[in-house]
Amino acid sequence: MQIGEAASASGVSVRSLRYYEDEGLIVPGRCSNGYRDYCQSTIDRVHAIRSLLEYGLPVRLVKAALPHLTDGPEADPDPLFLHEVESYRDRLAARIAALTAQQSALDVFLREARR
Repeated sequence: MQIGEAASASGVSVRSLRYYEDEGLIVPGRCSNGYRDYCQSTIDRVHAIRSLLEYGLPVRLVKAALPHLTDGPEADPDPLFLHEVESYRDRLAARIAALTAQQSALDVFLREARR
């Protein structure tokens, strides 16, 4: 299927498909006229990419996760990959804590200012 059909089938924009290709997340085939040709396995991969992005993983970790998705459910996860995900989660938690502290400080400021 061509890129427009693939966008409809996968639920992402044409721009997203091109971005995933630029990042090396997908590799569509090419027709003799040079048009991209998407097969069902590429559409399935796009669904997996979207899921990982929705979990909040950055593209670099999505790229690292994709090979493990094809290893099958019984394959042991790569410890280095899991460590990277944990590290990312910890940095995210620290950012959330900092933002929560800022929010609390602003709440105090607003309470004081309204007195």
